[in-house]
Amino acid sequence: MSSWSKPLRVHLSVVIVGLLICISAPLMWMAYEQGRATALAAGETQMRQLGLRVVENYQSVFGDGYSAAATASVLPQMLTPPSQDFDAKRDYLLKVLQSADYIDGIYAGYPDGSFIQAVNVAANPAWREVLSAPEETAFAIRVIDRSPAEPSARWHFLGANGAQIEQRNDLGDSYDPRTRPWYQTARDTREQVSVGPYVTATTKSLSLTLAVPMSKDHETVAGVDVLLQTISRLLNKEAISENARGYVFDGRGRLIVHSDAAVMARILQTLSRGDSGDASVPDDADPAIAPIRALLSAHKGTGGGIVPFSVNGVSYVAQISPVEFSGLLKGNAVVIAAPLADLVGPTDRLLLKNLLTATAFVAVGIGAAIVMARLISKSLFALADEARSIGDLKFEERRLPHSWIAEINILGRTLEAARNTIATFSLYVPRELVRRIVTSGQSAIGVAGRQEITVLFTDIQDFTTISEQHSPEEVVELLSAYFELLNETVEQHDGTIVQYLGDSIFGMWNAPTRDDDHVAKACRCALAMKQAIDGMNAANRQAHRPQLVTRFGLHTGQAVVGSVGAKARRQYTAMGDTVNVGSRLEGMNKEFGTSILASGAVRAAVSEIFEFRALGTARAKGRMEELVVYELVSSRPGLNAEETMGDCVQPIPPGKTGRL
Repeated sequence: MSSWSKPLRVHLSVVIVGLLICISAPLMWMAYEQGRATALAAGETQMRQLGLRVVENYQSVFGDGYSAAATASVLPQMLTPPSQDFDAKRDYLLKVLQSADYIDGIYAGYPDGSFIQAVNVAANPAWREVLSAPEETAFAIRVIDRSPAEPSARWHFLGANGAQIEQRNDLGDSYDPRTRPWYQTARDTREQVSVGPYVTATTKSLSLTLAVPMSKDHETVAGVDVLLQTISRLLNKEAISENARGYVFDGRGRLIVHSDAAVMARILQTLSRGDSGDASVPDDADPAIAPIRALLSAHKGTGGGIVPFSVNGVSYVAQISPVEFSGLLKGNAVVIAAPLADLVGPTDRLLLKNLLTATAFVAVGIGAAIVMARLISKSLFALADEARSIGDLKFEERRLPHSWIAEINILGRTLEAARNTIATFSLYVPRELVRRIVTSGQSAIGVAGRQEITVLFTDIQDFTTISEQHSPEEVVELLSAYFELLNETVEQHDGTIVQYLGDSIFGMWNAPTRDDDHVAKACRCALAMKQAIDGMNAANRQAHRPQLVTRFGLHTGQAVVGSVGAKARRQYTAMGDTVNVGSRLEGMNKEFGTSILASGAVRAAVSEIFEFRALGTARAKGRMEELVVYELVSSRPGLNAEETMGDCVQPIPPGKTGRL
């Protein structure tokens, strides 16, 4: 069986901490994952709403332009060459520019090469620079008249209220609408078309044109220019985060609008050189361009939606929105892309903060669990110390700590009762015997058996007379002090008082605990007892109390030792001739006038370390064999059991023999 064990506080701490972690960890993880999923869903919803808003704005910009061109295509005054109905043409064109901030210019081209155009100088400062327009100019109208009778080209500069500020002839203007793609495409197809993107001839701006042929004359075409830089600013304004980008791709997969002004400049540079596509806009300008173009190709015709993708290992989310309307801008798509971290980052930080807070609470809980475990184990340790003290037969009165746990308090009261019981029990049974019973967990030492022991018997001289001359209370008080002194002396010399016999005691060595030095310890105990009693008698004389002159008998030999008696009541004792001889030797002191008598067996065992005086032989009552008797005089000074000396035996005076 394994002997592995740990303190209770360790087990309690591990169990409580384990339960806390097992319960809190899944809950915190679920809360984190659910919060992150909610944040992602909220971010996707925000991107979807943003995509719809951008598409609406995009369609609104081009829708205003288309409406203006479509309206112009049915106005009768727009069918006539520019010099005719000029005021009506001017008023309409100005109304369009004043009501649509995103339209850069509106114009009409005629089959003879005539051309009328209104531009928004206030919205596009490039016009002011190119035309050297007066400072107050808000709008400018260009009129190119190709009539054979009176050809002309002039600019009209108007204020914000439409009033003319200045008129300037421009005879060097060679612009011919019939050579422009927007005119040719609309005339040839005889339906509304979108052309671009391209770089405008005058302002060198990136533009896209919506053109509509006149309903009554397909040779006359009305057109509207929308600057793609305007769309770029619109996308940038609607950015969902600092790292989000907006894109517009045409039907051929070309990037025509980017929310970053620097990338727009690269696109303008590409188209200014006449390059097709956006090959001069490398991926390092925006590494997301190539993955987004691949997404558009993969999701072509699906209607778009939220699509995840990756850029250099970074997760992104894109909202793809087709923007085709009224047959125009076919295949165009608006894309809003943002790093996934931008969508869930704030929530992630909040969730992480909450996670750290929860972790802190769990840590506090763990600390509380450890403290609780220590408090519980502290009470149990106190009980364990008390049990250990009881096992060592130490019965000091001490208050056991109160616990919050009722069972521990019950255990403490039970242990206290056990301590009192065993303490009382030890008063009547040899303490070493009690110690062996407690430590072994046995109800008795076992069946009596033969072993070698040393016995010591004591008796008080003339105790009957002392009892007669003093009250019982005085006698009991005197004997209590006397027995306490003898008991302490026996215990100090590792002996066991087996029995109190009236005013006598029966002491024993080498049982119940084995002791190889039992004879020497018994002799030392007898000498120490005599010395202690002499001191006690000196104090009694001063206090006018009776003196307790004590006689001692020592013998060593084989005896039967163990528990003897009836089943219901047993006694631990020693029986045999050795015990009888020890008792008889104590009585012989009266015949020899001595205090401590020892047998020849005792002297033979310890003569090297104690001095004995030979008293001859004596016959004990009831024994056939005579005893060789010695008086224990003292310890040999400076000697121990390993040193040897010759016998130091003093002869008994002539004629002095004893008989009991």
